[in-house]
Amino acid sequence: MGQEWPDFPQPPDVVSELAAALFPAVLRRADQRRRAEQYVRGLLAADGRKSVRRIAASVGGGADEQGLHHFIAHSTWDWSSMREALAGHLQDVMPPQAWVVQPMAIPKTGEHSVGVDRRFVSRLGKLDIGQHAYGVWFARAEMSAPVNWRLHLPGPWVRDEERRRRAEIPDGAVEETLEECASAAVLQSMLKWSIPRVPVVLGAGSANVGATVQRFRAAGLPLLVRVPGAMGLTVADPSLPGFGAGRLSAQRIVDSVRALRRPVAWSDPGGGAGTVRSSQVVAVRVVLPEGGPSLLRAGSADGRPQGLLLGEWNGSRHAPSEFWLTTEDRTPVPELLRLAKLTRRVAEDCATSGGRVGLRDFTGRSFRGWHRHITLASIACAATTLTEAGHEPGTAGQWAGHPDVLDARGA
Repeated sequence: MGQEWPDFPQPPDVVSELAAALFPAVLRRADQRRRAEQYVRGLLAADGRKSVRRIAASVGGGADEQGLHHFIAHSTWDWSSMREALAGHLQDVMPPQAWVVQPMAIPKTGEHSVGVDRRFVSRLGKLDIGQHAYGVWFARAEMSAPVNWRLHLPGPWVRDEERRRRAEIPDGAVEETLEECASAAVLQSMLKWSIPRVPVVLGAGSANVGATVQRFRAAGLPLLVRVPGAMGLTVADPSLPGFGAGRLSAQRIVDSVRALRRPVAWSDPGGGAGTVRSSQVVAVRVVLPEGGPSLLRAGSADGRPQGLLLGEWNGSRHAPSEFWLTTEDRTPVPELLRLAKLTRRVAEDCATSGGRVGLRDFTGRSFRGWHRHITLASIACAATTLTEAGHEPGTAGQWAGHPDVLDARGA
C-alpha cells in the first residue's frame, strides 16, 4: 500500500481562480488551458501516487490519459512563465515574509529518470538512489506554497551527450554543486520576475557559506542561512568577547555572550494550530565570510562587510541548538528568528500538502516533463494552501496587514 495522506477539502473555487489568473497568459489554446486545469484537479482528486493514468481516471476517464500525457511530456508551454504568474498571484493574495529554499529528495528505484544519482545520506547511514531538487516557497507563519524549482543535475547527466539527448536536457544546463543549485533556484529566475524582493532563508546549510553569501550580496538580496557550530567567523563588535582574536567557531562566539540571551516567541506549525514556543536567542555582529573553505581565514573587521550571527537555545539545553548567519545586520533579532522558523512551516507543508498533490510523483524520465509536472503540482499545492487558510476567491491582500501571528517588533 502507498503512503496515506491526510484528507484535505477539495478547492474547486480556488482552482478556478488560479486557472483564470495563470493559464490564459501562458497557454494560448483553449485545449491547453483545459488540460492544465484537468491535471491540477486530478492531482487534488486522485488517490495514491499521481500517475497520469490515475489523474485521468479521476477527472475524465481513460480517454483523457493520452491527451494529459502529451500535455506534460511533449507540449511546448513555458513552465517558467507559468511559475512567474503563480508567484505574482500569490504575491497579491498571500504576500510572503520570506522566500524559503527547501531541499526535496525524490526516491527512485531505477537510474533512468533525469538527474537520478547515488548519494550517501548521513541520517540513513547508507547510499540512496534518487533525484534531488530545490523548491523556492513563498512562506508566512500561517502558510506556504512553492513557486519555483530547480532539479540538480549531477556531472554524469551533464557531461554525457547521449543521456542529455534522451532526457531532453537543455543546452544551457551545466554541472553545479548542491549549494550552487540551491542558490540558482532563486538567483537565475526569480530576480527577473516582477515581484517584490524579500529575505531568502536557506535552512539546509551550505558547505561553502562564503560563496553563498557572496552570491546573494552581489544580487542585493537579504540572506539568512543556517551554519554549523564549527564554522569559523570573526567577531566585529569591539565591545564583545573574541574581538581581535581572529577566527573563532560560531559556537564559541555565541557561548561567550550567553548572558545576553533574550526570549523570543515563535509559531510552531508542527505543534498544531496556534502552538507558540519560546527560545533563548543572542546575536553577535561578525565579519561576513568570503568565498573559499568553510573554515574561514582570520582577519580584521576593518572595511569588510558585516552581518549577524544568531545563536538559539531550546528548552534547558546547555549548548546552542542552532546557528544562523544573516547579511541583514539591522533587522530586529526576534524578526530574524521568526524568519528562520519559516523553514519549519515549509518543511511541514512540503511533507503534507506537497505529498498530497504529488510533488514527488512524476513517473516520466525527461527534464521537460519533470518541470511541467512539478509546476502544475505547485499550483495544486497553492490551491490546497489557500483553501486551508480560508482564502475567499476574488479577494486580495487578506494577510497583508498581518506579518506574523506574533508581533514581529518585540520578543
